[in-house]
Amino acid sequence: MLAKNAVFEMTCDAFGQDAQGVCRHEGMAVFVPGMLPGERALVRIVKPEKRYAFGRVEQLLTESPERTQPPCPIYKRCGGCSCQHMTYETSLAFKRDQVQELLRRVGGLNIEVPPVLGMEHPFAYRNKGAYPVGTKDGHAVCGFFAPRSHDLVPLPEEGCMIQREDSAAAVRAVCAWMDKAKAPAYDETTGKGLVRHVMTRSTRSGGLMAVLVVTRAQIPQKDALIAALRSAVPGLESVCLSVNSRRTNVILGTEIHTLWGQPVMEDTLGGLVFSVSPLSFFQVNPEQTERLYQLALDYAQLTGGETVVDAYCGAGTISLLLAKRAGRVIGIEIVPEAIENAKENAARNGMTNAEFLVGATEELLPRLVADGLRPDVIVVDPPRKGCEPQVLEAIIAAKPERVVYVSCGAPTLARDAKLLTEGGYKAEKVQCVDMFCWTGAVETVMMFTRA
Repeated sequence: MLAKNAVFEMTCDAFGQDAQGVCRHEGMAVFVPGMLPGERALVRIVKPEKRYAFGRVEQLLTESPERTQPPCPIYKRCGGCSCQHMTYETSLAFKRDQVQELLRRVGGLNIEVPPVLGMEHPFAYRNKGAYPVGTKDGHAVCGFFAPRSHDLVPLPEEGCMIQREDSAAAVRAVCAWMDKAKAPAYDETTGKGLVRHVMTRSTRSGGLMAVLVVTRAQIPQKDALIAALRSAVPGLESVCLSVNSRRTNVILGTEIHTLWGQPVMEDTLGGLVFSVSPLSFFQVNPEQTERLYQLALDYAQLTGGETVVDAYCGAGTISLLLAKRAGRVIGIEIVPEAIENAKENAARNGMTNAEFLVGATEELLPRLVADGLRPDVIVVDPPRKGCEPQVLEAIIAAKPERVVYVSCGAPTLARDAKLLTEGGYKAEKVQCVDMFCWTGAVETVMMFTRA
């Protein structure tokens, strides 16, 4: 095992998960954030383990031509955008190569992954921000927690580069109000204080909702808060309180109060209208979401009369887009609030051929299949942990003509792809979409057909 604080000269050979550099010292892998393949550096060991270690660059000795100066002033401290030290094109190539290698090594698939679909302007793309609140030099500040800690990194004056500018304007207005109204920031260690987080949600038409997560519904100088936000954010549509008095890392509470404006906003996706509230389930990058969902629709190859199951359906965004082209769509989701959103969205868009069921996919889908359901197409969009074995077994038993797998976790996609191919399916197409620019994450859509 390498000694902590020991310094070695190392060469980065490859990327690891989340775009950290992978070096080797006497055969042991050392993961070094911020290093690029081909670079050589003096690396300090910060966390040694038995079979690997984590390091930190002390001095960069040779620099990759693909290195670039991170445009964000808090890039190193925030840790949210792990790829800003490389060109955008390099980050896309890293994501493509990661998916390609996992599908080959874990999935046993000989399928070519095309270049990742990136954004022309990969900044200010997020329609949702959640900023923890703290105190610095006697003043309220909002920002982000540093990696693997709850140390608050204050938001720069210019805001977060992957959020819209009006999000930063709302945050600044709330902090100014907190100082004037003497509304204390929540202290995790004592459980005391009032304001825990500031969350913003925005629409493509320019509307913004500001949500204060507080420990109690009564706040001082409520009218001054509303006035400050309306002055700072011309597109403000709503100001809400989310009451969360629990000692928990969960951001939002279930008790929502609308202080000003409407309790929900409306946004569009794929020609449909969806509600956006503090608790709504909605993708954070609408431009890339449309590309991702269009791929899923194309891979489903619907002609109008098919029965489709949309597993892990969330608020029904994919379900309703499928319903425009299918005969019948059944959405399954474990979160009751998401299913309520889905039903409301179906009604809002006049969709009568989509039904939504509350329950765990690994329980409901096998039961539906055992009762005789034989869908033509099954779409799955599971969380990062992938599909449970019972879900894959039910898919194989149902024998749909096509399976469309939307993935936010390449390792579990590769694992599940292997099981599907062993169960009689062939991987036909794959495409990655850069939903979370400058991070190590990538969304992938795969199409499987029954062999």
